[in-house]
Amino acid sequence: MILDLIKKRRSVFPAQYIDKPISKAAIEEILEAANWAPNHRKTEPWRFKVLQGDKKVALGEFLSNTYVDITEKPKEIKAKKLIENPKKAAAIIAICMQRDPNECVPEWEEVAATAMAVQNMWLCCTEMGIGCYWSSPGLIKYMDEFFDLNEGEKCLGFFYMGYYEGELLEASRKPIADKVVWMD
Repeated sequence: MILDLIKKRRSVFPAQYIDKPISKAAIEEILEAANWAPNHRKTEPWRFKVLQGDKKVALGEFLSNTYVDITEKPKEIKAKKLIENPKKAAAIIAICMQRDPNECVPEWEEVAATAMAVQNMWLCCTEMGIGCYWSSPGLIKYMDEFFDLNEGEKCLGFFYMGYYEGELLEASRKPIADKVVWMD
């Protein structure tokens, strides 16, 4: 049942990843799931850039160097984490949103559609036993210096992915009844 899969979805971070590659076929399947997200007026605003190998290393170096350059008192531990996390991931997908040039829908709807695409990716990863999480550091506003972004395209974050071992902690939610008003 889809509800069981939704309840099983978790954020799995690079520190939890094991050294096991994700096949190109698996990544393509995850991206295909993203491609079926709902979107208003069929703008299909999601764009993805898959980083593996040396490109992950380059991303980590860019993030760390940018952090050091723009921060008045950079913390060494954060600069190091920005370098190391991309190396730990089997793959990183840059989550981008391409604004409709005609602006036929509000920008927030295109961001929401892209977020739904990411949720589809997350559920697909969960089903495949791949850990993942969406990181959206403040540094994403500098990604046009790293990626060749099209006009109207912006980076919304990074989807880190990797296999992991062991059980994930159970999650809990406050009852839905506390968040719903029924109106007859």
